[in-house]
Amino acid sequence: MTTKNSASPATSTWTGMVPVDDAELAVTDSGGAGVPVVYLNGQFATQGYWRRVLAELGPDFRHITYDERARGRSKRSADCSFEAAVRDVDAVLAARGVERALVVGWSYGAFVAAHWANRNPDRALGAVMVDGAQPYDWLDEAMEQRIRKLFKRLSWVMPLVRPTGLAPRMSAEQMAEINIELGELARERELGPVLDGITVPARYVLASGTSFGSKGDEQERLRAALGAVTARNPNIEISAKVASNHGAILRKDFGAIAGAVREIAALDRAGR
Repeated sequence: MTTKNSASPATSTWTGMVPVDDAELAVTDSGGAGVPVVYLNGQFATQGYWRRVLAELGPDFRHITYDERARGRSKRSADCSFEAAVRDVDAVLAARGVERALVVGWSYGAFVAAHWANRNPDRALGAVMVDGAQPYDWLDEAMEQRIRKLFKRLSWVMPLVRPTGLAPRMSAEQMAEINIELGELARERELGPVLDGITVPARYVLASGTSFGSKGDEQERLRAALGAVTARNPNIEISAKVASNHGAILRKDFGAIAGAVREIAALDRAGR
């Protein structure tokens, strides 16, 4: 027997490791009969960042969180590419017996959510992108060098904080490459068609100001690019623009994120 959203009837919280390729992903599934929601982390973040959003939404939803490859409690992998991150959404949902889900992603995870929703229109109940997945050509040669220098400067501190789970089990060069790959994916010619092709309800929750590594109004220029996206695709709307910055949005404006999730869940219940 399955629920309305084709999820197996997990009735209690499950925590464990899900094997995928050469890695194992640390997954937590709250269980329950509510709308399944899978949360996609920031680039080097862990599932714990979502705790306030989960508490705000409460038991009316089935919450599935996990640490991406080489992050948090998940195991190392030879492949930490963006494509692997998108495939891992399917691996986690399959392991938990969930066919259809609402995807919520912050920062890097917003890109994963957008791509997964685009590729799986029959399985995505909707998508919430939290201050990420804005099509903008911000990567050039100067920015690439800036990224490499930034992670090179941070290389000495990473081994010190890695045992706490606050830093990925990657080299500085690997972390830089992931950021550069994201810049390539963010280009208008790459991300624009992905967003234009989304046919399920999608909502953005935007932060204000700067983020780690950004300067001046760089982040605001990225956010402004969404105006053209929402004009082209009526399925995509900006749900809220909040006062907190990129790094603090999950901690300070969890209510706005929960509101966007509830909005999409309501559309699903109404039969969209």
